[in-house]
This record gives sequence, structure tokens and C-alpha cells, in this order.
Amino acid sequence: MKTIGVIGLGIIGEVWAKNYAAAGALVASWNRTPKPHVAGWKDSAAEVAAAAEVIQIVVADPPAVESVLGQIAPQLRPGKVVLQSSTIDAASSARFEALVEKTGARYVAALFTGSKPAAEQRQTVFYLGGDRALIAEIEPLLALISSKRFVIGTNEQACTFKLAMNLNIAAQMQGLAEALTMARRAGISDDVFFKALSQNVSYSGLVKLKEPKLRAADFVPQFSVKHMHKDLRLAAAGAAGLKYPALEAARDALREAEARGMSDEDYSAVIKLVGEEKS
Repeated sequence: MKTIGVIGLGIIGEVWAKNYAAAGALVASWNRTPKPHVAGWKDSAAEVAAAAEVIQIVVADPPAVESVLGQIAPQLRPGKVVLQSSTIDAASSARFEALVEKTGARYVAALFTGSKPAAEQRQTVFYLGGDRALIAEIEPLLALISSKRFVIGTNEQACTFKLAMNLNIAAQMQGLAEALTMARRAGISDDVFFKALSQNVSYSGLVKLKEPKLRAADFVPQFSVKHMHKDLRLAAAGAAGLKYPALEAARDALREAEARGMSDEDYSAVIKLVGEEKS
């Protein structure tokens, strides 16, 4: 089993670090905002890269990944592996792979799906891209924190697939928010709505996950508005002039949610925008 260090201890990264530590694989961790309570804490990203054979990066966006790579590059060399798990676009991933390989280290795109509850239960699902032999090398590590691992293709394809999956989630969330609001305005109880929906073809894992939050108006983030909005911005930027109407509609809702101060709330908070009178 290779040793691992985690860079980026947000909602997901901190849980992963805890699970790696419990399995005896974690040797280092770091976050831009200090979190010295996390196992393996180091004072810099470079120290993580020096200590670990595999460096897993899970940060906000392409500029954040680029910043981390700049900090750890002096510590990269043959034998090191950069496991890039931040949701980024395909073009950025290709550029980052080239930067890593110049040092002699190797690179795997390891995008994932599953919010905090999934991470806590080791039910994260990974979408992997890159060299198949290298993926086989690091899969035992990922098996410590995940339930499924799918090899998508190249690292660029894995990044595009992850954005496509988040588009699907965001579009489903918008539809669920509108359907629930319509039912509520007709006087239909949440009990009736969700019981009947459970027998409908449109019932999904998303409904199961978000039902408790929607019933309680609990928008503590499992995955935030700002991060989902970022992902749809990246998806739209890679659309190459093609029309994706659901993408634009979901992106508009998330943009408005951010503008209204919901950035750090769960993306299910888009329901608060539904059912308002048209201006």
C-alpha cells in the first residue's frame, strides 16, 4: 500500500483524510486555512508532497489546483503520483498533467461523486482517467475511501464526465424543487408528495438524499451552491458553442442563489427561488 497525503481539507477532503488515517495510509495533510486537528497535519503543501508517495489534491477550482502544483513541484520526482480530485475542466487537467510529468512524477485524474454523507460512509464513487497501469497501482488506496471506481478514459474524458454528471444532478435538483413547490402550493403535504414520488419512475438517489433537507428547509451544505455553480460554469465554458438549455437554466438558478447570499448553503437551496411571482 502506498502512502498518501491530502491537500485540501474542505467538506470532503477532511473526511477522506480521517478515513485514510484510520486505515494507516495517511502520512500528511494540509489546507490553505490551517486545520492542525486533522491527522498528519503539515505546515505547507510542499511538506505533504515530500512526505507522501501519492498526493491527492481536492481544492476548489483550476486556479487553486495550479497554486498547489506550484507549491509542490520542487518535491515531485519519479516515484511520486499526483491524484487530482478537484472538479476542473478538461483543458486545465491536460495542462496540469504536463506540468506534473515534467518533474518525473505521474498524474491521474480521480474525479468523484458523492457528498459528505457518502464520504463519511466510504461510499464515494471515483471517475478515473489516465494510464491504466497507474490507475491499478493507486486503486487500493482509493478503495479505502470509496465504494466504486470507474475508469472513464483519458484524464480529460474523466473531467468532462464529472461535469456532465454534475449537470445532470443540478438539472434534477431544479426539477425536484419546482415539482415540490408546485405540490405544496396546491396544498399537497410533503408526506404525500414523497411517498407517491417514491413509486414514480423519476424517483432517484438525489430525491432520497435531499428529501430530509427539503422537508426541514435544512441548507447546511453537503455540496454548496458556489461549488455547483462553479462546476456548471466550467461545463458551459467547454460547450464549444453548442446549446445545452438545461445547463443554462440550472446555471442561471445557481447564479441567482449566489447573488442572494446563498453561496455557502447546500445547492438544494435553489428551492427558495422557486414559486416567486414573475417580475
